[in-house]
Amino acid sequence: MNSKTSPVAELPVPTEMDTGGLGGHPRGLTTLFFTEMWERFSFYGMRALLIYFMTKTAAEGGLGFPDKQAAAIYGTYTMSGYLLCILGGFIADNFIGARPAVLVGGIIIASGHFAMAFNSQLTFFSGLALVAIGTGLLKPNISSMVGALYRPADERRDAGFSIFYMGINIGAFISPLITGYLAQSDDWKARLTGWGLDPLHCWHWGFAAAGVGMTCGLIMYVLQQKRLAHVGQAPALEPGGSRPWGKLALVALSSLVLILVMKASDSYPALVYLLFASQIAAILFFAFKPDTDSKRLAAILVFFFAAEIFWAIFEQTGSSISLFADRLTRNEFFGHAFPSSWWQSVNSVWVILLAPVFAFLWIKLGPKQPSSPVKFVLGLLFVALSFVLMVPAARLTAEGKVGPLWLVGLFFLQTVGEMLLSPVGLSTMTKLAPRRLVGLVMGIWFLAAALGNKLAGVLAGEFHSDSADQLATFFWHQALAVGACTLVLFALVPWVKRLMGGVR
Repeated sequence: MNSKTSPVAELPVPTEMDTGGLGGHPRGLTTLFFTEMWERFSFYGMRALLIYFMTKTAAEGGLGFPDKQAAAIYGTYTMSGYLLCILGGFIADNFIGARPAVLVGGIIIASGHFAMAFNSQLTFFSGLALVAIGTGLLKPNISSMVGALYRPADERRDAGFSIFYMGINIGAFISPLITGYLAQSDDWKARLTGWGLDPLHCWHWGFAAAGVGMTCGLIMYVLQQKRLAHVGQAPALEPGGSRPWGKLALVALSSLVLILVMKASDSYPALVYLLFASQIAAILFFAFKPDTDSKRLAAILVFFFAAEIFWAIFEQTGSSISLFADRLTRNEFFGHAFPSSWWQSVNSVWVILLAPVFAFLWIKLGPKQPSSPVKFVLGLLFVALSFVLMVPAARLTAEGKVGPLWLVGLFFLQTVGEMLLSPVGLSTMTKLAPRRLVGLVMGIWFLAAALGNKLAGVLAGEFHSDSADQLATFFWHQALAVGACTLVLFALVPWVKRLMGGVR
């Protein structure tokens, strides 16, 4: 990428420490905190309903898709939203800047959710496409602005990302409770009937509520943009310079091709193995180049690979784990039944409880805290243990529905892993990225989530709720695979540290 046409990627370093915001952090963090909170409200509110809406029969108001087809669509949709972050980062770096990209992305996301409020397959799939496109614009650029609020050596940086991540999860906690109530509760269906409306359309009320959430986020972002005046500026164009339209077309075409290739992996699983082999080749290619930036790119790709494996397990929350919650779990709390979609809030409860603990821990330890590679190893270990826990739970389903504590335990283990890997990964990417490529590297980070989400959809297609033995094998095989990756990454920690060139 030509630095002449992407000065926005060279995000300005604060000249003095800004401590006027939440908990002594920069003031702009509060604005980004609430904007992302509402965006995640919309995303997770819709996601909590997605697999159910696709697998429920027409008599239940759903689309009646088989589990495997629904899991594949779910994986392709979630993959697309994250994969398009590369395109969104490139557009911000070279054309409009991060601040406008977040605004435009939010408008597109809201439009997608409102499209899904209408009862037709055309508006449903159109809505999914719009949400994916809008997410690609908003997600990498709001995160890069968080990183730009801090100086590179600022010890508050990881804590700032943990606070930002807590905002994400406040939105993710509230949204399934609201959208799940509108989509699944008998009380709301009775209200619709009393108003002379079709209760089978309750799913679309939930999708509309997600759009309202995104609209709230947009209003807050516009009202508080002055706090972000020093970050995310539109790129300046030097006299005689030109925008990289050709590169834009190439990035857009490459994104589309990768989406189509990964979609084809539903029918041709060998494409997944080819993808992993290409990632390992890219790591080695950059690792053995002499310059520091190349070695740091190799380290970025190692983290990319680890994150991809992590999300392949973690992101089954919205597919196989949702189906387990709906079909095989007693959804009761002290004798009171609740919609199965409410399980999507449990991860966020744990994040809200644990995020301050981790933020305090990293600040308390300061330079003595574990390195980023070690945190990634621990993150993979905990997500592997979460599926180990589900093996006996799966076997118990032979006797009937299991108690809710199994899923509470799974979400606790996965959340510990998430807090070790995800906010730390965001912070590490902004520290390792060459300054002229910050937006693009953030897009690459979200590509890991994209491919992990797609792999999660592929793996979830093997979920069988009618056989306890097959279900136990389903969880056990994935736990073993992630455990093996954890051991490999642990062995590579010293090498990765050298690649990082002094960056923690």
